[in-house]
Parts: sequence; C-alpha cells; structure tokens
Amino acid sequence: MASSLQEQLLKAGLVSDQQARQSKSSKRKQKRRGDEVDSQAQRRAAERAAAEKQARDRELNRQRDEEAKRKAQVVALWQMIRDNRVPRERGDIAYNFTDGSALKRLYVNAEQQQGIVGGRLAIVRQDAFYELVPAEIAQRVAAIDASLVLVLNSPSTEEAADDDYADYKVPDDLMW
Repeated sequence: MASSLQEQLLKAGLVSDQQARQSKSSKRKQKRRGDEVDSQAQRRAAERAAAEKQARDRELNRQRDEEAKRKAQVVALWQMIRDNRVPRERGDIAYNFTDGSALKRLYVNAEQQQGIVGGRLAIVRQDAFYELVPAEIAQRVAAIDASLVLVLNSPSTEEAADDDYADYKVPDDLMW
C-alpha cells in the first residue's frame, strides 16, 4: 500500500503509461514555473530593497555633506573673526550691550567706543568671548550667521544725528 496513487491507477488499468508520464511531466513543468514565478518575485523584492538602500545612502551622504559644509563655514567664520579682530588693551570705558537676554559689558578705550557708536566697529561673539571687528567683517559674518553679530550700529543714523546737533556745542567735561 505504499505505492503512489499514480502507480495504483496504472495497476488498475485506469491510466496508460503515456498518460502517467505526461502527468508527471506536467507536474514538473508546473513546479518549475512556480519556482520561476517565486524567483521573479524574489528578484523584484531584492531590486526594490536595493533601490531603497541606494535612496537611503544618498540621503545619508547628502546629510553628511551638509554637516561638513556647516562645519567648514563655522571654521571659516572663526578664522575670519580671529584674523580681523581689533586688538584691545583693557580700556577704562564700559560698553554695555545685550547677548540674547543677558546684559554684557566690554571694557574699551575712547577711540574704540567712538568706533562702535559710529558704526566703524562691531561686537561679535566668538565661542564664549566677545571681539571687536571692523564693520565690513561684521557684515560678512552676519551674511553667514547673523546671531554672532551682537552690536553693529549703522553709520548713516549716527551721521544724521551729528548733523542735527552740529550747531550745539557739547561741553568737554560732560559725562553720560
């Protein structure tokens, strides 16, 4: 009784040899077609996974490139500020300014104070320190990262204010 159905049908004479072989052949072909369909589905799934991986890799590379550009800009700003800062020996005039919500104080000499007020000098933040730089450099820094420029007075408003009060003499001994 361990024989297959096909063998049993052959012994009973219900099926001829040729029909049994055709049946076997067609089963093999169907199995092969099924394997081909499975392999095509697997191939499509593998191609889809490869395309998704390429898209993910492109996105990661783009993010890495943006991060590298940002770091390069930070280094360039740091070098620009360091190379163009105005050397300041400790002055006796306290210049007050705000950094966010904090009030900060920078000691400058009279010439530097006039430069800041007149718009020729600006105060920029570099890491945890404050530096005096020429206004042109501060404008270039502001074009890249405006949050680093803390004080940049416009020279046109100061000149207009000077012209309005040019007829009035201010005493030399007046302290504000």
